[in-house]
Amino acid sequence: MGRIKRVVIIVFDGLGCGELPDAADYGDKGSNTLVNLSKAAGGLDIENLSSFGLGLIEGVDHIRKTASPIASYGRMREVSPGKDTATGHWEMCGVTLEKPFPTYPNGFPPEMMERFVQETGYGWLGGKPASGTGILDELGEEHLRTGRLIVYTSADSVFQIAAHEELVPIEELYRVCRKTRELMDEYGISRVIARPFLGRPGSFKRTTRRKDWPVEPPGELVIERIKKKGLPVVGVGKVGDIFVHRGLTEEIRTVSDTDGMDRTIEALRHYNEGVVFTNLVDFDTLYGHRNDTAGYAKALSTIDKRIPELTALFDEGDMLVLTADHGCDPTTPSTDHSREHVPLLVYGKGLKKGVNLGTRGSFADLGATLAEVFGAGGGASKGRSFLKDVI
Repeated sequence: MGRIKRVVIIVFDGLGCGELPDAADYGDKGSNTLVNLSKAAGGLDIENLSSFGLGLIEGVDHIRKTASPIASYGRMREVSPGKDTATGHWEMCGVTLEKPFPTYPNGFPPEMMERFVQETGYGWLGGKPASGTGILDELGEEHLRTGRLIVYTSADSVFQIAAHEELVPIEELYRVCRKTRELMDEYGISRVIARPFLGRPGSFKRTTRRKDWPVEPPGELVIERIKKKGLPVVGVGKVGDIFVHRGLTEEIRTVSDTDGMDRTIEALRHYNEGVVFTNLVDFDTLYGHRNDTAGYAKALSTIDKRIPELTALFDEGDMLVLTADHGCDPTTPSTDHSREHVPLLVYGKGLKKGVNLGTRGSFADLGATLAEVFGAGGGASKGRSFLKDVI
């Protein structure tokens, strides 16, 4: 085959495929988002992912096993401590962490919240771990009455700020989040997240204008080196926020995973080289965190049916990588991320089919592969490219 000119990466946010060896340390023993979802749903309608070899990945059962996969398949193990979105994506791009981000299972400390008031000028409600929808039911009415912002966290390293859009205009909420990001840099918290919502008591609903402010990656991302070579690097969905707007030549916002697929297809029609990097967040946000197995299964089937639209636009110089950034098992009592392997499916019309890529030692293997494809060496040193396995 000729040189690979374009790589499309689609992250199924939260679609883990089996606990990591240290899952028990995170309270995630027994988590397997993909397999447990399939069991709970009585099977999954994912013909295209199955044809890629999803059911052939080590540790994956209850998914149809094809005798002739049209893609190569495997799974990746996370080296960095933690199980959050930023850590997973950064490791995919060659930046691994030595220490986990801090979490606050007992709520934010008083000193931190006092400084929040001083820096932002707002009082607060909550300050504890909570479900994003549950805390609106609990505190939304009081927020409207008092004007105090709803502040909460989760099992992940996040400082989330919720405000009603009719009370706190969206740009004002974003301003508060930017100030909070500066403060949280001192504490090392991974992400500050704006969580705007609308509605009345009893029917509050989060809007699509969520925005994330992650801490800066502590190293150069492989996509930054690809961008420096003059190639397009397009982020679709919340990718721009995750990478702190580094290494991207264009950022395309989305309102749903279906919209994310639409925007990815549009990007493929516009760019014939470089990287298109898409995150499909609904699996995590709408279904995994809410333990909605039926919704998760339906959403996965919906996206599965869109895959042929992508591959129809491929030629011999294209590579498609389907993966995830962590688990978010909707069948366990937890409503948070789970410490899991993630699937790795690699497809291309000019690539080998049916190669078992095994259990990769790091998410950074993807970054090392990107570096080799585009001649963007340096960094991703902890990763091992799988390019020669598939060409």
